[in-house]
Amino acid sequence: MSGDRHQSVTSHWKASASLLPPGPRAPSHAFSTSTPPPPSQSTQPENAKTFTMVKFYDSSFSYDYSFPAVTLAYFLRYPNPYSTHVLSTDVIDRRFDPDTQELHTVRLHLKRSKLPGAVLKILPRSLLGASTAGDTQAYILEHSVVNIREGWMDTVSQNLEWTGVLSVVERQTFRRPADIFRTNRCEKSAAAHGLLESGLNETTDVETSVTLHSKIGENIRKRRAARAAADAKAAELEEEQPAKVGFFKSWSTASIQRSIELIGLKRAEKSQPNAKEGMKIVLQRMRQGGLVAVMEGMRQDREKILMGRNDVNDRS
Repeated sequence: MSGDRHQSVTSHWKASASLLPPGPRAPSHAFSTSTPPPPSQSTQPENAKTFTMVKFYDSSFSYDYSFPAVTLAYFLRYPNPYSTHVLSTDVIDRRFDPDTQELHTVRLHLKRSKLPGAVLKILPRSLLGASTAGDTQAYILEHSVVNIREGWMDTVSQNLEWTGVLSVVERQTFRRPADIFRTNRCEKSAAAHGLLESGLNETTDVETSVTLHSKIGENIRKRRAARAAADAKAAELEEEQPAKVGFFKSWSTASIQRSIELIGLKRAEKSQPNAKEGMKIVLQRMRQGGLVAVMEGMRQDREKILMGRNDVNDRS
């Protein structure tokens, strides 16, 4: 079994007014990744927050596994041979809503990362908290809501560090196909170990989007604008001079911002296929030996992490 049937990937620029993920109590529709209207068509008041350009990465594919198996694998995906950069995972909140039949979970992941040389050329290591070799660590906050009865799960993950340099928000939606959902309203008994449904042709559709936004250029422009205003007042400069200097400085900081976002986009394009392969390994272990095989695989992967061995060169 291949593990996925089809995949489509796109990356482009989109307009967005906010990148903050919803809280753990947010309803499923709050996780929508639809494109907001452009500024000219926005229904917001004139004094609303100005739209900023962000980098967007989209992908969609299907796992050849049932929805219950995929959602369980999601919570058991760390560690795996494709995620040896994940050092730890902690559940900081989990609750079940009996009214909506939804499980809400908040987890905190600690990941090791090796910063690209291009970033180190733009920004100092001291700003990024990186070692001389470019190694650093970062916390990732993950919110998830799963509804087994209706057959969907929505997740949002966001970095908690370096947000002033680059904010990365990943949204995923897992869905049981509508035709399978209709034919399985009265589900049969689970397969061995109670983890996989007996249907041989069940699939789970997944849509992933990654939003990247760098504020480094905005912060630099603000500092330069304040410094230019102070210099202009002190030296009583002519009105035209600050405007001319500001144009070139604005161009340079915008270039820095775009460069950081482009680097982040390339890393997202590289890491997403590895994340999918890691999930497939967990699902294969589950199919072959149930929860026992999954836990044994996690133990072996954890030992490799402690020994500093990486089967897959993935530190994104």
